Amino acid sequence: MLTSIIIALTFLSATTLLLSLLLVLAEKWILNYGPCDININTGQKVLTVNGGSSLLSALSENQIFIPSACGGRGSCAYCKVQVNKGGGPVSPIEAPYLSLEELENNTRLSCQIKVREDIDIHIPEELFKARRFKARVSTKTMLTYDIMELGLELIEPAEIDFTAGQYIQLESKEYKGRESVIRAYSLSSLPSDVNRAELIMRRVPEGICTTWAFDHLREEEEIFFSGPYGDFKLQDTDAPAIFIAGGSGMAPIWSILRHMKEQNIRKKAYYFFSGRIHDDLFFTDELFSLEKELYDFKYVPCLTREPQDSKWDGERERIPIVMPKYIPDASQYEAYLCGSSALIDACCSKLSQMGVQDDRMYFDKFE
Repeated sequence: MLTSIIIALTFLSATTLLLSLLLVLAEKWILNYGPCDININTGQKVLTVNGGSSLLSALSENQIFIPSACGGRGSCAYCKVQVNKGGGPVSPIEAPYLSLEELENNTRLSCQIKVREDIDIHIPEELFKARRFKARVSTKTMLTYDIMELGLELIEPAEIDFTAGQYIQLESKEYKGRESVIRAYSLSSLPSDVNRAELIMRRVPEGICTTWAFDHLREEEEIFFSGPYGDFKLQDTDAPAIFIAGGSGMAPIWSILRHMKEQNIRKKAYYFFSGRIHDDLFFTDELFSLEKELYDFKYVPCLTREPQDSKWDGERERIPIVMPKYIPDASQYEAYLCGSSALIDACCSKLSQMGVQDDRMYFDKFE
């Protein structure tokens, strides 16, 4: 009896898989939608593609790379674009990831839109700069027990043009039965170092991409990534700045601070970095050296679980408690935050109490 049930379930699963495959093939090969135009940003670029594929895929095949980290399954919600014409109705997969405001502005998940007709879309201007890069792993450097700096020498294209604060999307390779995935990592390198890209990665337990990068990726191996993406960057104002980060959130701040030094940007700034214990700190000597090299800069590492009997003589409280000791009135400041949702939410709440306006808080939040 049990054997019959197992055979029946196996047959049902195989039949379902076969039907799904046939539907995909029918969509791609049997249903002929003919050539369709994708009009981007009111004629800035017009693509003519064969109908049937997803909007995300059609754009990627024409060297326009929209951020995506879930392989087109509609679960990351990174690939949002504004669809002003065509695209069909919003699907049940998209709906949970779109706010009322986004729905009113015709925002859609490009991976869930099938190109069956002419489509008019709008994408951020910086996405036209994004490219798919081939690179060689030049260095793997452990910065702490769970944070690594990954150095990449560019092969094709040989140069990258990015703004300090932006991120790329790294493509992992299959290993030990784990699928290839795409994950976002902020660039920690200097924009002036055009032939190289550096990332700061924190090991995520059971994380597919970080396990691959830490345990399987080797120096001299060739990999792929796309980018640059994002609008997290230093604003062109004279306002003093508060930088806040934790863990691998150091990456874009490290890029921005060194860019400020290189370009002699004279902006008063504080940098509050969160760690649990002293072993969570890295680039410590370099950051304290920046206090002498930047116009008016102070680095404040904050350790929340450092043993009381240690030799640490710095701050031992959470950043929201520490900040007012250094900045009693922050009403003239801008704030730049990168890290976990919990860190950013807590710090933004405190910054509001300290007088920082909501529209002067810029953050890159790790979900």
